[in-house]
This record gives sequence, C-alpha cells and structure tokens, in this order.
Amino acid sequence: MEIFIGRQPIFNIREEVVAYELLYRNSDANVFPQIDSDKATLHILINSFLSIGINEVANGHPAFVNFTENLVMGDSLDFLDPKKVVVELLENIPITLELIERLKELKEYGFKIALDDFIMTDDVTLYPELFTYIDYIKIDFIATSPIERMEIEQKIKSQFPSIKLLAEKVETREEFEIAKESGYSLFQGYFFEQPEIIKSTDIPPNIVQYFQIIALLRDDEANIDIIAENIEREISLTYKLLQLINNSARRTKSKVRSIKQAILLLGLEELRKWIYLLAMRETDMQHNNDVFKELMYFTLFRAKVCEKIARLNYQTNYSEYFLVGMFSLIDSLLKRPLNLILSQLPLSEDILETIGGVKTNMTPYLQFSIALSKLDWKQLKPLAIQLNVSEEELLTIYEEVNAWVEDALLAK
Repeated sequence: MEIFIGRQPIFNIREEVVAYELLYRNSDANVFPQIDSDKATLHILINSFLSIGINEVANGHPAFVNFTENLVMGDSLDFLDPKKVVVELLENIPITLELIERLKELKEYGFKIALDDFIMTDDVTLYPELFTYIDYIKIDFIATSPIERMEIEQKIKSQFPSIKLLAEKVETREEFEIAKESGYSLFQGYFFEQPEIIKSTDIPPNIVQYFQIIALLRDDEANIDIIAENIEREISLTYKLLQLINNSARRTKSKVRSIKQAILLLGLEELRKWIYLLAMRETDMQHNNDVFKELMYFTLFRAKVCEKIARLNYQTNYSEYFLVGMFSLIDSLLKRPLNLILSQLPLSEDILETIGGVKTNMTPYLQFSIALSKLDWKQLKPLAIQLNVSEEELLTIYEEVNAWVEDALLAK
C-alpha cells in the first residue's frame, strides 16, 4: 500500500534548512486533495510518525504540522515527542480562553506553537495572553498587504521579541530581501523550493483485527496477555506500536523484548487512543495485493515457528524469538532498506543483530522457520537436530502454525 507525505523546507536567514512543514498528500500529484482537515492531520501524523518514521521524513529537523481546533484541544498530541513536532494552529481556530489554557499545557509539555497565516483582527483582547505561548508567527506574503504585515511586525518586535516571524509563500528574491529587512528569521515558499512528495509503502492493515482489539480494550480490567496475542497477529499494528514507542517523549532506555512489554510501556489508555486513530485512518485504505498477502503469511509463519521452537527449547525469552520472525521480512514489506527500518525500532540488540544478518543464538531458529515455511528438508534436517526437533514433530508444527496464520489472516 503506497502512502504519501508532502514536505516543504523552512529556511533560516542563511538559507539553511532548519525545519519542514508536513503536508497531506494522497498521490504523486503535488496538490492538497479535498479532505476533512482533521483527517488530513491524522494521516500526516500516522504516515510520518508511525509508518515511515519522523526522523526519515524530516531529516532530524522539527516538523511543522497543521492542527485543527478539535485536534489541538483533544488528546492526539499526548504521545508525540515535543522535540519533533511544532504545533501549527490553523488560522480559523477561534481565540478563546480555553484555547489559551490548552496552549499553556502544551508549552509545559515542551511543545513549540506556531500561528498559521496570521492576520491582526479588530478583536485583540486576548492577543497578549495568546502571544505569551507562541513561538512562531507565519505570515502569508501573498495573502497579506505590506500594511497588514507591518502592523504585525511592529507589534511583535516591540512587545513580543521572543516570537520568531516566518515569511511563507515567498515567491521571489525581492520578497525574501524585504522579509529579511523587516525582521523575519524564517522563510518558506516556492522561491526556495516547492513541496517535495515522499512516497513509501505501508503494511496493509487487518481492520477486523483492529476492531477486535478495540473491543478487548473497552474493559477497564483488560487482559494484557490476550491483547498482546491479538496484536501479534496484526503485522501493521505491531510495527506501528514499536514506532510509536520509539518516537515518544516518554520512551525509556529499555529495549522492547515482547509485544506485552511494548503495551506496558505505552499504557492501555494510550494504546486505546492510538488504535482508535489508526482504525479511523485505515478503514478506507484496504489493500488486496497478492504479493503483500504472501509476505504477510511468511512473516507470521516465521514468527510463530520461532516462538514455538524457543518454547520447545525452554527459552524463557520466547517473545523475542517471535519478534525476530515478525520483522525478518520487514524490508520487503515496506520496500525500504533494512538498516534504516531497524534503526527506528526500539528492539533488543539480540533481535536487531539476528534480523540484520549477524549470527546469534537466535539465528538457527530463524533459519529453521524459513526452511520449514518452504518445506526445505535438506536444510530442515540438520537444523531440527540442532534445535531438538524430532522428524515426527516437524509436520505437526507446520500444520499447527499454518492453521494459526490462516486464522490470523482470515479477515484480510
């Protein structure tokens, strides 16, 4: 399933890239499609933070993202790393005391706040309180007149000098020079660079599985073991869960060794929020590509075989073996370099090294799962001896795992 993100660089006065604005796109066409603003932002957050990876999308720079009133007042920001995203308030958001109180909370969390397409209005009563929590003001050089810009510039420079002025839609060298002379420190527009389309591949979701997990999460005393088992059946959700932890401001130094541990790190309440958001986004993005179905089959097959053989050999960390199999084909699923993907996942070193091709104690388990999926008897026999699997057990394991995988993929 192809996914798209638009990004336009933001430059400083030396014409160096210091940030990117992320833009909703649903194709190679470099235009904003007609879509609800809430959905557009959710797509941007999920595609950039959970599917592609924000470090890859923004090259390690902060990402400016447009937020509607609903989203900024809601909890969609609660699990984003404030160092990686700038909250850009759309110009149609009414300035209220409730909004200002929310901005105060976001500032306390460490977020930076920008006002998009700002124009001074007659109702300036709350401006002093509002500007207290603003880091950037973006001014549209096409939509505003020199007089309108001057009014904003003078007020900010005289009363709120800590706020950085950002000139957007700068089309010419002359406008760039005017903006510099007027005190702007950041610049964006076609004069520098048109928005670039970043295209990637996402793992097709199993929507039925998403809603089964939502049903399990409704219970205040939800069984984490059962939830973990259900998430393990959904490759797309497993990958996004690890990305979410990796990109979170609350991430600890702990490496993830199981899906259950990932759930505990995230917390049931946060998991519930994000699965709701993912389900909203995924419902209209189903994919029926046969190649993907085959890859997902072999991914789940490898994962379950690795876990089963680890249990058979009394490995207490059998959940790690499951993850080895789960992510052994992730580069084929996402069509991106394996080292780039693994660098964004908070997995243990043993898991990362095994998937990356380094020989570890887990390597024979992965090799066995691959050989069993192909029924490659030449490779299976020596591996079975090494891993204490009898010839009688081979077909039994194959049939049990095959049934488990088919059940997991049944709703696809």
